Amino acid sequence: MAPPSRRAPPLRPEERRASIIAATIPLLRLYGRNVTTAQIAMAAGTAEGTLFRVFPDKESLIQAAIATLFDPTPTLRELERIDLAAPLRERLIQAIEVLQRRVEGIWQLISMLGMTMPPPVRPESGCAQTPRQDEQVHVQLERLFEASRDELRCDPAYAARLLRLMTFAGTHPRITDGMPLTAAEVVAVLLDGIRRRSEEEESC
Repeated sequence: MAPPSRRAPPLRPEERRASIIAATIPLLRLYGRNVTTAQIAMAAGTAEGTLFRVFPDKESLIQAAIATLFDPTPTLRELERIDLAAPLRERLIQAIEVLQRRVEGIWQLISMLGMTMPPPVRPESGCAQTPRQDEQVHVQLERLFEASRDELRCDPAYAARLLRLMTFAGTHPRITDGMPLTAAEVVAVLLDGIRRRSEEEESC
């Protein structure tokens, strides 16, 4: 005789909220604001009524999903995990891949929702990006350059700024005309440039 099945323990409120938001984000990229609560409930594996016990209405859920996507915390964690012992080029490729995933994910959502700018910082959400968090992203990038300062012709802070600018410009679909640069291409331009140098210049 088969042992009786055990029901999975109920999710804690914050876990249920997070799981609903996680299920909502890809649907927003597909349907925009036309997504239905029935679709969200099915994707989240929960009853539609449960959504409204967690969020007062669909718009509140959408705003929470937007704030979560703009939250830079996961990006910061990925950047922090990059090994400083790896070669500079390898470190930068990893960092750009992290930034590209963020740019692409945000752009898809902005495009589907018809947004023209990031959402305002809402204290109750705790997720929207603040100037302080943006600075932390820059600090993590600067850290990658600082570990190889002797290989640079400029200050690590300036190098980090160039990396962010080139990554955004090389990833944003309205700038790249549908042909985004790979992380390796961005690093090649940043570190090596595009102009051939004469033997005299190479020796300098």
